[in-house]
Amino acid sequence: MRLRYVCAASVLTFIPMAGQRTSGTTNSIPSWQGTLRNRLSGYGHRNWIVIADSAYPTQTSYGIETIVSNADHFQVLQTVFDALAKTKHVRPIVYTDRELQFVEEKDAPGISVYRQQLSLFLKETHPTALLHEQIISKLDHVSQSFRVLIIKTNMTLPYTSVFLQLDCGYWSADAERRLRSAVVRQSRK
Repeated sequence: MRLRYVCAASVLTFIPMAGQRTSGTTNSIPSWQGTLRNRLSGYGHRNWIVIADSAYPTQTSYGIETIVSNADHFQVLQTVFDALAKTKHVRPIVYTDRELQFVEEKDAPGISVYRQQLSLFLKETHPTALLHEQIISKLDHVSQSFRVLIIKTNMTLPYTSVFLQLDCGYWSADAERRLRSAVVRQSRK
């Protein structure tokens, strides 16, 4: 399998139509790409996109939309990162399941190759590994106020989901810290 790496300087966006319920699952083969494109311009910092394995559950929170791609995991990852690279308003903060590093080949044949491929694919994004339940809790909390798009793939290995928290693409965390410090200094005067 040949992988291309695209440095993602941006991330996806999503705006639901009025009255649209986003917690359901939509089964369609090519439409996941259209859904991704449609959501991209509306999403901003604090939205999330998840590229999930096939056993990932459909969550019931109103702010979570789950779509089934029936596509290869790395194909979906590549499509999402390509789409993000074309945006200027958002960029991904990447999370992976910490458990992935402990899954043994005897329990999940193919997991070693997957870890190597994922490591190469994400090498410039500096992913943060958190326990799966911690990430799920983050999604549950965030989805109370912000939209989350979950794209299920045909992956059948455990703890292989990739979680993208969208951040502002044109404003850095350092710039935000400097701004907040200036506001605090000014309010002390």
